[in-house]
Amino acid sequence: MSDAEQAASFAIAQAKRRSLDEVGPDELLLGCLQTIAQFGVAQLGSWTFDLEESGIDWLEQPERSGSKVAYSLTVVDLFDRSARIARMDGAGPMRVDHLLAAFAGETEGLMGQLKRKHGITSANWRAAVARLGCAAPESKKEERAASAAFRDYLTPEEAAEALAIHVQTLRAYVRSGKLPALRLAGERAIRIRRADLEKVLEPLAPQT
Repeated sequence: MSDAEQAASFAIAQAKRRSLDEVGPDELLLGCLQTIAQFGVAQLGSWTFDLEESGIDWLEQPERSGSKVAYSLTVVDLFDRSARIARMDGAGPMRVDHLLAAFAGETEGLMGQLKRKHGITSANWRAAVARLGCAAPESKKEERAASAAFRDYLTPEEAAEALAIHVQTLRAYVRSGKLPALRLAGERAIRIRRADLEKVLEPLAPQT
């Protein structure tokens, strides 16, 4: 589960706990803060948000089953905005920092209360969220590399990273037959055996 999906799960749990028919922006914001929190305290920039003050039981995990809860139109707009932010960021799938950045222009509800209480502006909120997300791509890359190091079958991206080449170069090797690849049954996705990576390497002849 990604951190954005976790934030949505926390938001749904909040809506259910409050007997709401739909998830509103307050629940989504609390879900985002709960996702980045440690021991019930979310640190964002110079601001510290105690989730217990908002009635959050930070030891409780969201349920994975039960009745469905719809998203309000405002929340749908926030998801759309965060998706545009993610595309602009070029960071791949939407993350929780993209969701938080989408709240920068909100002035109503919980976000409005936090802005008034802590003197938050749109600019300094976005700056704090940017610092929160700046390490995410590198840490994710390290996590993927650590995970791939112990697997025999790699995705094209992981195989390209192992060879220190562009993924399109690796795909060209596969198309030309230089590098054997396997297709997952019934799917388009391919996997490459780690042991086969050496087949695209050849000894360097000594120069005379």
